[in-house]
Amino acid sequence: MMKDLQALLGPARVPFLTLPPVVTLLGLGAAIWRADGHIHYWYFLPALIGALAAHISVNALNEYHDYKTGLDELTRRTPFSGGSGTLQARPDLAEKALWLGVISALITLLIGAFFLWRWGWGILPLGVLGLLVVIAYTPLLTHNPLACLIAPGLGFGLLMVMGTDYVLTGSYSLTAFWASLTPFFLVNDLLLLNQFPDVEADKQVGRRHYPMVIGQEKSALLYGVQLALAYLAIVIGVILGYLPPLTLLGLLTIIIAIPTYRGVRVHANDMENLLPFMGKNVLINLATPLLMAAGLIIATFL
Repeated sequence: MMKDLQALLGPARVPFLTLPPVVTLLGLGAAIWRADGHIHYWYFLPALIGALAAHISVNALNEYHDYKTGLDELTRRTPFSGGSGTLQARPDLAEKALWLGVISALITLLIGAFFLWRWGWGILPLGVLGLLVVIAYTPLLTHNPLACLIAPGLGFGLLMVMGTDYVLTGSYSLTAFWASLTPFFLVNDLLLLNQFPDVEADKQVGRRHYPMVIGQEKSALLYGVQLALAYLAIVIGVILGYLPPLTLLGLLTIIIAIPTYRGVRVHANDMENLLPFMGKNVLINLATPLLMAAGLIIATFL
């Protein structure tokens, strides 16, 4: 039993679960700054648990679906794409992976129900949209290029950042909205780049995403556009007064982003040489929102 539980860490994709804490911290920072520190801090933990459970659910359901369709047998696995390989090594865990996905989604639903009871119907649109993204991502959204592109950023950007801000304050804010745009574009890019090695395998199971539809070289340009928009959102948010100037700390990762974009352009069709830039892209996704969150929190208490 214990070995099965340990093995299920694979479908949960534990090494990738660093993103929900980062984006919920950004939501925390937005709430603290715009409410001058007067927020319901004790609601942050259930918000974080709900975000983690949602991510685990998407991961586990994706692993189960890819195992059932045979996609993982076709995919070239990398440290950043292609699944964990757990169900290929342990087919007997497939049903348990499915249940992990379902139970994790129910945990998120229950936490959402608590906040619905606490704050009223205002949070319902975020909750319903978030649950739809979790359930529909693998079987439906990955078959439409635009939906496949924006669903990751929608979940980890707008929904998690704005959702965290809402449950801590009881209202929506343009501060959280502008803060959420940066992880929206960055996480879209994260999944976009991770699709590059999977193009041929994904074609065989009916998926449709931009590296497949427009090619990897044009998708590299799309990667660059979203990267620029992620940083531009910070600047515009500060200019408009919705973010404090210290949020510009997020721009520090441009020193990583520029060579990463160049590397993606040069090696768009060369998976071996693309891998280091996929790793740097993960760093950009984690460091940028963390720096923004730090700027928001420091600005509150200066």
